[in-house]
Amino acid sequence: MKRRAEPEPLLWLLFSSGGLVAALLLPVLLLLFGLVFPAGWVSAPSQAHLLSVARFPLTRIVLLGLLVLALFHWAHRFRYTLYEGLQLKHLSPLIIFGCYGGALAGSVIAGYLLLVGL
Repeated sequence: MKRRAEPEPLLWLLFSSGGLVAALLLPVLLLLFGLVFPAGWVSAPSQAHLLSVARFPLTRIVLLGLLVLALFHWAHRFRYTLYEGLQLKHLSPLIIFGCYGGALAGSVIAGYLLLVGL
């Protein structure tokens, strides 16, 4: 009897790495752009400088990785919230398609905007 490959370990890997990356990078970005620069504690970079940093290929790759991993972290967490919290296990195919399909669609849109749009 052949065993089919289960995607569950890959999904847990994306979940944990998305949580790690989001927990390390998002607070720094929120602190800088939400408190430090607006409060005037440090002079804010000019728009031209931020645009040049955003156009750097390595910056785009890091932002894409952050967005993709955060989206898959959300998808996995939301899936299990619907399963366990709301007891909607009978809608499993629809939930899986909605959560991971939404994360995949958001990843494609983010990739397009970051790699082509800027």
